[in-house]
Amino acid sequence: MKIKVDERGYYGNFGGAYIPEMLYPNVEELRDNYEAITSDPDFKKQFDQLLKDYVGRPTPLYLAERLSEHYGAKIYLKREDLCHTGAHKVNNTIGQILLAQRLGKKKIIAETGAGQHGVATATVCALMGVECIVYMGEVDMARQKPNVERMRILGAEVRPATSGSKTLKDATNEAMRHWINNPTDTHYIIGSVVGPHPYPEMVARFQSVISAEIRTQLKEKEGTELPNYVVACVGGGSNAAGAFYNYYDEEEVALVAVEAAGLGNTTGKSAATTTLGKPGILHGSKTLLMQTEDGQVVEPYSISAGLDYPGIGPVHAHLFETGRGTFYSVTDEEAMKAGIQLSRLEGIIPAIESAHAFAALNQMSLKPDDLVVINLSGRGDKDLETYIKWGKY
Repeated sequence: MKIKVDERGYYGNFGGAYIPEMLYPNVEELRDNYEAITSDPDFKKQFDQLLKDYVGRPTPLYLAERLSEHYGAKIYLKREDLCHTGAHKVNNTIGQILLAQRLGKKKIIAETGAGQHGVATATVCALMGVECIVYMGEVDMARQKPNVERMRILGAEVRPATSGSKTLKDATNEAMRHWINNPTDTHYIIGSVVGPHPYPEMVARFQSVISAEIRTQLKEKEGTELPNYVVACVGGGSNAAGAFYNYYDEEEVALVAVEAAGLGNTTGKSAATTTLGKPGILHGSKTLLMQTEDGQVVEPYSISAGLDYPGIGPVHAHLFETGRGTFYSVTDEEAMKAGIQLSRLEGIIPAIESAHAFAALNQMSLKPDDLVVINLSGRGDKDLETYIKWGKY
C-alpha cells in the first residue's frame, strides 16, 4: 500500500488545509516554496551538518537485552532521548528554522504541550539569533516547569494559554491567532504532524531521518533493514511519523501506534483518538478527533502533557482507517509502570510519552525471533515531578 500525500495535502480521506482567509497567504507561501527550498543542495547540506554536529545524529539503535529477555523477543531502542534537548523534536525545528530564514522571516512562534517542542524551538532560535514566542497551556506550564525555565533561559518568551483545558489544544489555538495577526514577518513552527497542508508532510519529512537511520543501523546489526514491528507513542504523532516514514510501503513491517487512554477509555478522561474519535476538522486539517454529537471538541486527558491532544495527525488517521497501522491505547497507570520498568531493567528513565510505547509491549503477542524497534522519543528529566507525585516506585 502506498502511503503518500497528494497535491492537496490529503492522505486518503484525511488532511487538506481548512484555514481562515487571513491565513491563506502564510500557508500558500509555505506550500509554494517548501519543496524547492528543502530539496536545494545547500539546504540539505546545512540541515545534515546541524543534525550531525549540533543534534548529535545518528542516534544509537540500542539492543535492550534485559527488556528483550523480559518480553521474549529482540527489542531495540531508537535513542531519540539522546538528541540535544532530550527528544526528537529538534530534528523538525532545525529544518523549520532553516526554512524560515530562507523565507525571510524575522520572528518565530510555536506551541508546546510537554515543553519539548518549545525547548527545541527556543534552542534553534537562540542558535540563529531569532526572536521566539512559545504558547503553552497554563496547566502544562505547571506540570512541566523545568521546560518552561529552559525556554526562558534560552531567551524565549513563554505565553500561557488560559482558555479551555489550558493544555496543548489551547496553546495551538493561541499560536494560530498570533500568526493570523502577524502574517508577514512571522513563521509558525508547528511541532507535530498536524495543522494545514503542508505542515503534516513537512514535519514528517524532517523527522524521517529517524527511520532512515533505523534501516541502516538494523542492517548493520541484524543483516536486515526490516524489523517485525516499529512501535511509537502518538499524540499528534511526529515521532511516530518519523519512525514509520521509511517503512510505509514495507507491508511486512507492522507499524504500532500507541495512544494515551488516561484513566481509561470509558471514563471521559482519555486522549485515545482512534478509539473515541470521529472525522472532523481540527487546527486546519481533516482528521480523527474527539468530539461531542454536535461537533464540539472534547477535552482530552493524559498524565503525559505531550499526548493530551484531542486529534491525531492526518497521516495516522489514514494509517488507522486503512489498517496499515495497528493502534493500542495505554492508561496512565500502565505507562507509569512501564517507565519504571525500563528504568530498572535498562537504566534509562523515559519521558512519560515514550513510556506509553513500552507499555504496549504487554498487549502484543511477541515471538522469540521477532525484531522490535521502539522509538524512545524523549528522556524523563522533564517528568521527574510527575514520577514523584505518582510515587509507586
